[in-house]
Amino acid sequence: MKIVLISDTHNQHEKIILPKGDMIIHAGDISELGTFTEVLNFIQWFSKLPFKYKIFIAGNHDFLFERQKLVGTAMLLEGVTYLENSEVTIDGLRIYGSPYTLKFYDWAFMKSSGKEIAETWNLIPENVDILITHSPPFGVLDKNELGTHCGCKDLLARVYAAKPCIHVFGHIHEGYGTHEINGTRFYNASILNENYHVSNRPILIDL
Repeated sequence: MKIVLISDTHNQHEKIILPKGDMIIHAGDISELGTFTEVLNFIQWFSKLPFKYKIFIAGNHDFLFERQKLVGTAMLLEGVTYLENSEVTIDGLRIYGSPYTLKFYDWAFMKSSGKEIAETWNLIPENVDILITHSPPFGVLDKNELGTHCGCKDLLARVYAAKPCIHVFGHIHEGYGTHEINGTRFYNASILNENYHVSNRPILIDL
């Protein structure tokens, strides 16, 4: 199974040159302000991509899926799977996705650190093959341009417990790259850099 990973495209998805694969996963921030028009534009583009399986989650910019969930999910087209604290099994691969991040300012899908967000991460099942979150775990590909770790400690703890084979995320554009800890491969698949310019390539993995 060849899987293409992307994240944080913020309305600039049509500028991306995608490699060939069987599945594409987008780890959130498909839009800039999460308007109906932005989301529809992305879904129409996403649904036409030449991948057998197309999966995405929302991010903190994608307000439509938080404020008008029924509207957002009703816009989905055939062949597109949206995950929100939910899972899907494809060709034997168990895939779970969640859009949440730690609270800052007034963005979408945010919860406070500690018990509030830990309850969300505790929904992540064990024996999941691919975990998709918008947030990075603390200390893993999560440094901003000031060198500050912006990931979530509670998410890191849950990842260590659930032990997914793959954990893909975005959110912190500057953290783009790959890392491996205790048998889990971590991928920050942010396409845009800290200045919101397309600068990073989609990540192709063979699982």
